[in-house]
Amino acid sequence: MRREHFTLHVSNIDWVETGENPSKPSVSIDFTGPAATLRERLTGPDNEILDAGETDVALRLQEPLGNDTTGVVSVTNRITGDFILELNEDAADVLQFIRAARGYGEGAADDEGRYEVEITLDGDSFVTYDKRTFLVYDDEGSLLRQHSLIPSGVEL
Repeated sequence: MRREHFTLHVSNIDWVETGENPSKPSVSIDFTGPAATLRERLTGPDNEILDAGETDVALRLQEPLGNDTTGVVSVTNRITGDFILELNEDAADVLQFIRAARGYGEGAADDEGRYEVEITLDGDSFVTYDKRTFLVYDDEGSLLRQHSLIPSGVEL
């Protein structure tokens, strides 16, 4: 699967800048490549679609954090460590999304997700995850805790 087959759209983040009431940030990742390949990666050994707890979302910076830094957003299988999907994005945009999720989480219940990820295949919804964690790594692979979304009480 090629990164060019993925398009990312975010919503419910503008309130961070405008001071409006928080709403749950959402990201939609549309895949336009071979659907069978993505379906296979999103399916566990029991032939069931992976649930939210079986996936991780992360941003890996491609250079030191600064102006115009890009990164790779990835969704991985938490059990196997295999990449499900990857796509290039502007790091500042992803960090703004994480700030919105953090702000939304301040008023959300502890067991509630901080953001939503929807994966679509050619525009049709395939799976939606309610997530609480979004990890950010620098260009050398070290976790950047201050930029990551890590719920309290979670040890990494």
